[in-house]
Amino acid sequence: MSLPPILQNRLSVPVVGSPLFIISNPDLVIAQCKAGVVGSFPALNARPAELLETWLQRITTALAEYDAQHPDKPSAPFAVNQIVHKSNDRLEHDLALWVKYKLSLIHI
Repeated sequence: MSLPPILQNRLSVPVVGSPLFIISNPDLVIAQCKAGVVGSFPALNARPAELLETWLQRITTALAEYDAQHPDKPSAPFAVNQIVHKSNDRLEHDLALWVKYKLSLIHI
């Protein structure tokens, strides 16, 4: 089975970094992606909800800069773990950011 195009030539190993509650943050995600591993974090780690956009800006900017400096070894993509339970009162807010930032990997 072949890898989806978004993962081809971007992974050093076929691994997704675990989205760790409280622990995963932009620094960890950026380091994982630069190492060729799909970095990930739970959306709810970014608190308050408005912080999530700051995190997404930081991660996407850092990885774009890395990719520009390393065209022969681009970073792996990152994923966001999204809680879709009805008790998550910020689901629509978070989903709007997934669209805005064109995220292609989301854990549910």
